[in-house]
Amino acid sequence: MESNEHSYLVLVVLMALAVGFALAPLAAAWAWAKFFSPQKPGKEKNAIYECGLESKGDAWIQFRSEYYLYAIIFLVFDVETIFLLPFAVAFTALPVGAFIAILIFILLLVEGLVWAWHRGYLEWS
Repeated sequence: MESNEHSYLVLVVLMALAVGFALAPLAAAWAWAKFFSPQKPGKEKNAIYECGLESKGDAWIQFRSEYYLYAIIFLVFDVETIFLLPFAVAFTALPVGAFIAILIFILLLVEGLVWAWHRGYLEWS
């Protein structure tokens, strides 16, 4: 047989191994929990416990949606500014087109910051 007939066989085997590698620990954990872990739910076992202190009140508390907005804005600007590091490292070796591209990128970051500031999303109340 020629090698062209089985050229995708290697990919299929590797894909099967990758899926098996991902699913095997999950199956093992499920089997261990199903067959070896005791199923004894009780008041103490189902109690909410955090940091060594017993909980006070209900575990379901409402957070203000502004907290999520602050987090998303932070992530956008934090992750986007990480892309400036490779540009800063290779600044002297880049052509003028790359400089224009990074200026447009910075302009878009500033535009997003001005938009969030104008809409009042950055004010803590």
